[in-house]
Amino acid sequence: MPIPSRCDLLIRGGSVVSVHTGEVLPADVLVTGDLIRAVAAPGVRVDAARVLDADGLLLAPGYIDAHMHIESSLLTPAEFARVTLPRGTTTVLADPHEIVNVAGRAAMAWMIEQGRPARQTMLWAVPSCVPALEGFETAGSRLTADDIAEMLDWDGVTTLGEVMDYRAVVDGSERMRSIVDAARRKGVRLDGHCPNLSGDDLGEYLWAGIDSDHTKNTPEVAVEKARLGMLLMLQEKCLTPELVRRLLELPVLPDFCLVTDDLAADAILAHGHLDHIARVALDAGLDPLTVLRALTLHPARRLGLDDRGVVAPGKRADLVLLRALDDPTPVAVVCGGQEVTEAPETRPDNPFADSVRLAGLDDADCRWRVDLPDGEHTFRALRVNPVDTFTEPDEVVLPVRGGIVEWEGRTTLLAVYERHQGSGRRTMAPVTGFDLADGAVATTYAHDSHNLTVVATDTASLRAAANAVIGSRGGICVTAAGRQTHLPLPVGGVMSAAPAAEVASAAAAVRKALHEWGWRHRNPFMSISTMTLPVSPQIKLTDRGLVRVVDRAWEPAVL
Repeated sequence: MPIPSRCDLLIRGGSVVSVHTGEVLPADVLVTGDLIRAVAAPGVRVDAARVLDADGLLLAPGYIDAHMHIESSLLTPAEFARVTLPRGTTTVLADPHEIVNVAGRAAMAWMIEQGRPARQTMLWAVPSCVPALEGFETAGSRLTADDIAEMLDWDGVTTLGEVMDYRAVVDGSERMRSIVDAARRKGVRLDGHCPNLSGDDLGEYLWAGIDSDHTKNTPEVAVEKARLGMLLMLQEKCLTPELVRRLLELPVLPDFCLVTDDLAADAILAHGHLDHIARVALDAGLDPLTVLRALTLHPARRLGLDDRGVVAPGKRADLVLLRALDDPTPVAVVCGGQEVTEAPETRPDNPFADSVRLAGLDDADCRWRVDLPDGEHTFRALRVNPVDTFTEPDEVVLPVRGGIVEWEGRTTLLAVYERHQGSGRRTMAPVTGFDLADGAVATTYAHDSHNLTVVATDTASLRAAANAVIGSRGGICVTAAGRQTHLPLPVGGVMSAAPAAEVASAAAAVRKALHEWGWRHRNPFMSISTMTLPVSPQIKLTDRGLVRVVDRAWEPAVL
């Protein structure tokens, strides 16, 4: 059949990258509606409503993020799409387990509706672990297997979100078995979360039907997972030269996806989205075509999206125009056959503004009370590191007088305040690993139950930072060096309804204040916010106590 004589968009003068063969071939691309109508020889004669000059540029498929959380951008869905689509991210699979842990089914329905007008394709995963570790923390909601089965039928939902309670799966817990079985009956994909799970335990996890993992693993465990056909989803912290070198040593490089998982607004505006992850992958030693396939073809196959991930007739016209294969930031983006231009800022309504159910803290709320005799006692501590979110057990010796732990001047304190049910429950433990100046950081963005979490070196700073966050109905606040740096997050305590530039500016200021205070982590937001995540090794503090993650057991606070 001859090339059509008319089209809506002609992309002229570029070269098409075949993610199937690795070839780069000069071609013009004809688009009709939201589909690629033809890939034609250069100079094709056609009556086009619009012409896009791609002279000297490469045409590649739009980028697809197969695992991410919109809330981690601190933006609402439409605003997230507005700033990531021009960076080439044309499709995302979003798991809204942050806001769903706060406000349940209504929150997921709101996220879907907020994302519906966006030109970026937003697909959704139903969170599998709300709360993340039942019985060990207090969340604002709880999803049953029946809830999840119903939500898997919602429009746009394609996947069971990351199964974080991997120990429960391996151990055959009734609750997780019922959730996994509900998803398997629906025929959806099951996403995984199982850091360094290996051997027979990994086999049990795969047997359950969970066949991907986006967490950080040792190179040996990553290869073990790939060897068994588990799809590796590599986020920034996973892309170490050691892992890349080990994968490249294999007889066949396994398929994998590049994903963002958690990127805040300031990082996106400063460095990019999937295009940033691509640069990290290139720097780690992967070749440009391998990186491009991990952004396009592989995630399309993972998500069952046969209509995209390749530049070919009949496929969705989601395209990025690049200067070179080793430069993943697009010069231009086409999404659904339309050239992406700057979109207006959005300010959605906020139905979750009253989710922080805490009164302001007084001095009594900031005291660490224990049922111990006067004297010196050894307390279990969490040791943080500057690279990832793993926390190791440590010990700190502190005096107790009159049932109060005298910690100021001797250690940094981690405090968690339950904020969903008004129980007044709080827990405290020492933190080691960073040498901090006087001050504190308080946050309601604290995975995954998002209780008020404070890290402090003194009581006055603890109270000031916490009350600033409570007063703004959620957020992140650093109190140090005689000033407060504050990012309000009133949408469920985890997002802002403000435009991206405003959020990014405040987030960057908080990040800078954390660094100056002494919290010098590669990703300080994730480092602080995951100290309460009881499925992230090795030891965490929730509003109910210290959790020994791998064993799914309580850790004694006093040794």
